[in-house]
Amino acid sequence: MQSQHHVPGFTVHLSDTGDSQETPTAGTPARGFRERRRNRHGRGLRGEIILPNLPGYRTRAERFDDLVLDSAERLQDMWGKRLDGVAFAVDEIPPNLEQLVAEGAAAPLGSYTPAAHGAGPVITIYRRVVEHTTGGREDLQDLVHDVVVEYTAEMLGVPPETLDPVYRRRYQ
Repeated sequence: MQSQHHVPGFTVHLSDTGDSQETPTAGTPARGFRERRRNRHGRGLRGEIILPNLPGYRTRAERFDDLVLDSAERLQDMWGKRLDGVAFAVDEIPPNLEQLVAEGAAAPLGSYTPAAHGAGPVITIYRRVVEHTTGGREDLQDLVHDVVVEYTAEMLGVPPETLDPVYRRRYQ
């Protein structure tokens, strides 16, 4: 998923979505199991289980992705060109979480990977760790924004307070 503002050079990668593949013989797109509404016998779900305007329609992961996207777009609106080429990603857990738990160390809330081999810098937020750290939904948006600000400030080499004026002010 990319940002909605279509600013050149600014991308937010939340998850890889597989595009439907064309079958060369039939000429129609091959639909996957999840994309089919009914099975081959005409049975199955006839429509959506939950309507899009109800709270349960979006998963926790999708709502978390939206929070990261909102924070990244806020910083992009404030800093513009300095954030061109930066990719914001969401991952479930850190890659070395088992080792950190065995050592008794705290799990990181995110990570920053500098630009390498023609790819831009990547700021990754770990969804499960951030959700586990917060007490509830009310604090989740604030913590996600603060984590995005912290790692973006690390990338730019500036203090987080100068990057976003509302950084950590909600906790006081």
